[in-house]
Amino acid sequence: MSGFGVTQAAIGFAIMLGLMGLGVHVAVAMAAVALLGAALYLGEPVINALGTQIWAATDSFTLLAVPLFVLMGELLVKGGITDRIYRALALWLGPLPGGLLHTNIGASAIFAAVSGSSVATAATIGTVALPAFADRRYDQRLVLGSIAGGATLGILIPPSINMIIYGAMTNTSVGRLYAAGVVPGLLLMAMFMAVTAVLCRLRPALAGGREPLTPLSVRLRGIVDLAPPLALFIVVMGSIYAGWATPTESAAVGVVAALVLALAQGRLTLRLVASACETTVSVTAMIVLIVAAAFYLNFVLGILGVPQALTRFVTSLGLDSTAFLIVLVAFYLVLGCFLETLSMMVGTIPIVFPIVTAYGIDPVWFGIFLVMMCEMALITPPVGMNLYVVQGVRGGGSVGDVIVGALPYLAMLALLTALLMIFPGIALWLPRLAFA
Repeated sequence: MSGFGVTQAAIGFAIMLGLMGLGVHVAVAMAAVALLGAALYLGEPVINALGTQIWAATDSFTLLAVPLFVLMGELLVKGGITDRIYRALALWLGPLPGGLLHTNIGASAIFAAVSGSSVATAATIGTVALPAFADRRYDQRLVLGSIAGGATLGILIPPSINMIIYGAMTNTSVGRLYAAGVVPGLLLMAMFMAVTAVLCRLRPALAGGREPLTPLSVRLRGIVDLAPPLALFIVVMGSIYAGWATPTESAAVGVVAALVLALAQGRLTLRLVASACETTVSVTAMIVLIVAAAFYLNFVLGILGVPQALTRFVTSLGLDSTAFLIVLVAFYLVLGCFLETLSMMVGTIPIVFPIVTAYGIDPVWFGIFLVMMCEMALITPPVGMNLYVVQGVRGGGSVGDVIVGALPYLAMLALLTALLMIFPGIALWLPRLAFA
């Protein structure tokens, strides 16, 4: 262990980023750096501990919520609930300045409340929304940007897969994280809609004219289509906040409820369930492999004393907590240009989180802050996943259109991050109230 310090840790981190940049799978890159550190500084016992650490990481009741929430979202998507949500919201939001652009954002928020994934939200809402704009004179860039930006709500509004992973890696209550994500999520949705309305008010051509106002009776009937996903959200989240169920147990309830909804709509078939399960297995395997590698990396770094060394180094710089967070924002903005969000999160938590706790920063608040950084990375070129998912659904044109269209929403994410730093109660008020 002698001779290992901040310089060696920085070299190891650079090697890990380099491997990822070369296209090596994230889990392999993290495990390779961990094994290299173990081989050079620790010896065979730590190398042999790889298997036990992977087992310890995956033998987690908390992580069991990941496949359950993924399965719940898949059942709802394949059950056709997204189309109904979009049509119902269009009746209410279409007449506003910005028209169906607000529907893109609102539908993303509702789907986020039952899926937990931004990429899934971008793909699903993009598939449903883009055909609705085919015969309308909306600005194509803003249409694409509203879908990519709105989809970032998928990991902020609970249930969020990223929050589950953060909670598992940092031993933070997932229930508190979910409560902390509600107010920022709703506020961000309102900010997205506000910037859309302002842009379309200043330049009416962006929305191609307002959508016609449908009769109130028609709009009221449309609420019926919004009731199932909202009821599902209330059941899943309400059971957590009331203390009746853990996030994993509430996810299991959500799967049963999603099956009932699919059955009620006449969509439940063995083929649908098999397809949903197949996607769930694929997504879960990818996530758990990355998390397992991150746990082993965290194990090796802990034995090497890296968290303590980095904490001493950063605190010796004399930065207060605000300055430290500003540095973190810059750090994550740069990483977000090159790394996929899950990789960015699990690859940095073992290094950053000990410093965060040393500064006395609330781990629940930091979880929301980190999710905000991931959201910004989702629409930051050149690697922003949502940008390419929306472009893939679009099927033609330049990805530059999506990037330009997403810029107003990226600005709103940056503004909300600043507000969270100034007013931490935005994130902490509800968990303190719900878990008092």
